[in-house]
Amino acid sequence: MNTDITASAKPEYPVIDRNPPFTKTVANFNTLDYLRLTTIAGVSVTVGYLSGIKPNIRGPSMVTGGLIGVLGGFMYAYQNSCGRLMGFFPNEGEVARYKK
Repeated sequence: MNTDITASAKPEYPVIDRNPPFTKTVANFNTLDYLRLTTIAGVSVTVGYLSGIKPNIRGPSMVTGGLIGVLGGFMYAYQNSCGRLMGFFPNEGEVARYKK
């Protein structure tokens, strides 16, 4: 069974790296990726705090929500960055940067 997504879908935009490594993908994060990451983390901290029903549970609940938000935000930013490098998302900035 072939589980390679690139085998079933063709990139619509120029391919910069067909299989980008972790370090290149993280280095490719743009301002919008960082904004999304911090927004998701901030919302998760707030939801975690508000979901702590008893006052002495709010702290641990807020930390747990924050950790979930940071991880979720990072994965979302990573997915977008990797998709731009592989040509699945619009990547005009990456094409201009890596063309040199």
